[in-house]
Amino acid sequence: MPYVVTENCIRCQYMDCVSVCPVDCFREGEAMLVIHPDECIDCGVCEPACPAEAIRPDDDKEGTRWLAFNARFAEEWPRITEKGRPPDDADDWRGRPGKSAMVFGAAGP
Repeated sequence: MPYVVTENCIRCQYMDCVSVCPVDCFREGEAMLVIHPDECIDCGVCEPACPAEAIRPDDDKEGTRWLAFNARFAEEWPRITEKGRPPDDADDWRGRPGKSAMVFGAAGP
């Protein structure tokens, strides 16, 4: 049961999760992070570390919806191993619904 990054990460990218991941399974895109599901060891330390509450287990309703998205983009986006700086407007995007359609359109889950 890997963990996955969901819509709440879009345009927030706080990256606290990256600094606690023991296996460096995060990838960074322009608007969000994803977790490589084949590399995640299901330890769960990233979930409580995320201030945007964007990380979910793949077997919960939201996690299931985002699993294929994470798998797809984990193959394309570069690995991130250190916490970076979130976007300047991250707090403005935090908790905003419908972000995936605004940012990814049809490419979202």
